[in-house]
Amino acid sequence: MISPLAQEIIDAHGGLERWRQFDTAAADLVQGGVLWPLKGQAGVLDRTRVTVSLHEEQASHAPFGSGSRRSRFTPAEVRLEDTDGQILERLEQPRASFQGHQLDTPWTELQLAYFAGCAMWTYLNMPFLLAAPDVVSEELAPWEDAGESWRRLRVTLPPAIVSHSPVQTLYVAADGLLRRHDYDVEIAGNTPGAHYIEDYIEVSGIRIPTRRRIFPRQPDGVALKEPLVVSIDLSNIELR
Repeated sequence: MISPLAQEIIDAHGGLERWRQFDTAAADLVQGGVLWPLKGQAGVLDRTRVTVSLHEEQASHAPFGSGSRRSRFTPAEVRLEDTDGQILERLEQPRASFQGHQLDTPWTELQLAYFAGCAMWTYLNMPFLLAAPDVVSEELAPWEDAGESWRRLRVTLPPAIVSHSPVQTLYVAADGLLRRHDYDVEIAGNTPGAHYIEDYIEVSGIRIPTRRRIFPRQPDGVALKEPLVVSIDLSNIELR
């Protein structure tokens, strides 16, 4: 059963009934931040287009780096393909490949494809992911941030959904829209992140943020102002 706050959030973003009319979400991305060079993957996904499924955990980035490659992410496998769909590289059970990784451990291109696919699938499906089977949510005490008081929702994802971490926290403004999204990046040594969400637009009746900025999160929950770990700007968003 969806918690009352989860239902408020879903309704504020356009409602579950409308969301379920679509099969995919896609957007052009401009990305930056210190994470990509730290992982040895500077420039690969600076400018790309992502497409995610709204019914299964699948995502694709195209182009993926130089040339005409594209990525294909699922929890069970990640691969790089050419424009004809021919597999260039593949990695099965990709999450296991991050065993022992820390924040500064370099990634292969397939590991980058896994992280980027997993992350963008989560972002573009949230908050409607709150209504998925076996997702549990619980309201926490309010939080003061940026001069505002935000309600908070603790979210626990089932094993069937892979994401940054199984337990995450959403911060919600008075209008019901998300303002911040916290998680620990398990595949990078459980690095804690505070992900700020801004500049909403309406796309086919759904409210979608176009600006995302991710910073380190301290043990007390307060976000550091630097370094900027990841920046994501979205445009040309489509729901189909």
